[in-house]
Amino acid sequence: MRSYTREDILRMVEEEDVGFIRLQFTDIFGTFKNVAITTSQLVRALDNQCMFDGSSIEGFARIEDSDMYLRPDLNTFEIFPWRPQQGKVARMICDVYKTDGTVLESDPRHVLKRVLRQAEEMGYRFDVGPECEFFLFHTDDDGLPTTLTHERATYFDLGPLDLGENARRDMVLTLEDMGFIIESSHHEKAAAQHEIDFHYDEALSTADNIVTLKMVVKTIAKRHGLHATFMPKPKYGVNGSGMHLNLSLSRDGVNVFPDPEDPKGLSREAYYFIGGIMKHIKAITFITNPTVNSYKRLVPGYEAPVYIAWSAKNRTPLIRIPASDPASTRVELRSPDPSANPYLALAVCLAAGLDGIRSQILPPDSVDANIFEMSEQERSAAGIERLPGSLLEAAREFQEDAYIRSVLGEELAEKYIRAKTREYAEYRAQVTEWETERYLHVL
Repeated sequence: MRSYTREDILRMVEEEDVGFIRLQFTDIFGTFKNVAITTSQLVRALDNQCMFDGSSIEGFARIEDSDMYLRPDLNTFEIFPWRPQQGKVARMICDVYKTDGTVLESDPRHVLKRVLRQAEEMGYRFDVGPECEFFLFHTDDDGLPTTLTHERATYFDLGPLDLGENARRDMVLTLEDMGFIIESSHHEKAAAQHEIDFHYDEALSTADNIVTLKMVVKTIAKRHGLHATFMPKPKYGVNGSGMHLNLSLSRDGVNVFPDPEDPKGLSREAYYFIGGIMKHIKAITFITNPTVNSYKRLVPGYEAPVYIAWSAKNRTPLIRIPASDPASTRVELRSPDPSANPYLALAVCLAAGLDGIRSQILPPDSVDANIFEMSEQERSAAGIERLPGSLLEAAREFQEDAYIRSVLGEELAEKYIRAKTREYAEYRAQVTEWETERYLHVL
């Protein structure tokens, strides 16, 4: 774990000939923003004196109290390997503060920090290993993105079938240059779909790494003349892109989820953690699957979960326990997608799991059969419910779950609900190509 000091930053900037520094943060939807400074302003940035207009950022502030300060997290200092070697470009991820010196409650990074403190008070460290999927598409003559690809590769194919192999290799090498530990990368099931998995880490570092990975993937794709998209379902009829989250808790450096005496190898804390997530999953879905398009992925037939169940034996449920040695026992939540704000997504998942532990919420029995092959009657008899089927349905579930809503805080929760219901209303008002093809010639 890094522990950079102010002097370390000043020394590295001078030694590495850094000429430009990006002070990065995210809006409430997880989109990376930045204020760029030259090294002449670095001391001012390290003194937390860099200001920006918060009213210009979705969900941050009203125009009458819009001045915000950026406080850099020194441990996030990175030099971009793809920028010039003279006058290099570096970045630091920042927390957002108000002019009175208090933290901005709507800052997503702060929301995650707040829940992590609750876990720490209970004696836990929260580790997360994400599995990030994305598509690589051609661009048009103007450099604009399309959904076109010439390849027909599928799971684990290699070149020449995998036409994105060179771009993906450069992404991995760039990420390793920036300190990532990449465990694997490969072609996914759909044509032009890829996955990069990096080593698990403490949740705040993981959230920082997810937004950084998305920036790197898009940047390197562009250098290869491609467009990388983390849109959950960019094309009809093929698998969508997920962001499975592998979650674990440790105490004093020891994973608390395994129990060799249990038939499934799980401790009571692991069962309670699963129980808490399952109790709150409908509301969680509003955060982990936050776009209209997210719900085009959560449909039967494309490997994404649809039903609320768990298993240690198969991949069809919402939650599975991957096979591993006991020290690596983890809970894999399979519903999230990469359009989610990772800070908020990890915050609500952890908060739900902690609620399960505090309240000793046991999950229902595991479902070890293929849920998609079960009849509706069999699923009903087993008490298996469905995930929300639309962004609007998920918004209503979030509105009704006071506990998960409180994780964001009432102000951020209301801003988020308002923005997403507006998004759904705009989508609902559209006339799509499917509708014209279906109705125009017959009605």
